[in-house]
Amino acid sequence: MARPIKETPILTGEDAERFVKEMQRVEAISPEVRAAYQEKMKREFQEISKRIHICI
Repeated sequence: MARPIKETPILTGEDAERFVKEMQRVEAISPEVRAAYQEKMKREFQEISKRIHICI
């Protein structure tokens, strides 16, 4: 039987401010940098998949 999902707490104070700053920082990445990160992740995933013999 599945466990019930707990309510998501509401962020307040410093936690809320830190969350908003982190969200803005992530969105500030240029499309070129984001694409480079995605390509790097794909290459690394393919390398790991080869090592553990998973075909995708």
